[in-house]
Amino acid sequence: MVRITVGIGAMTGAAAVVLATLRAHALPARLDPTSLAMVDSALTMLGWHALALLAVAALAERLPRRPLAWAIALFIAGLVLFCGSVLTRALLGLSLGPLAPIGGGALIGGWLVLAYTAFVAPR
Repeated sequence: MVRITVGIGAMTGAAAVVLATLRAHALPARLDPTSLAMVDSALTMLGWHALALLAVAALAERLPRRPLAWAIALFIAGLVLFCGSVLTRALLGLSLGPLAPIGGGALIGGWLVLAYTAFVAPR
């Protein structure tokens, strides 16, 4: 679990850097301000949750595994759904329906499960 989480966290961080580079150099000439704001939102979520995944991996030996695995799964699902949907809308103009709010809910759920893991879950 730890190695996979670190790997996914590292790839998420790399994706954030690539997106930040595109945002700074290629996208301003191609996108309207609303779409750029959407890219910024996805970039923020990618960056913060890359760090969150790495932190969770670092804590894996100290916290109960099962709820921690749920937090990791929710973070990953949330990133795919939220960032994927927002970027699809911003870059391609295609709406994927309610996937962004579902992904946002998954990200929030990941944080709440992580809090549960720290405060309540039996060791």
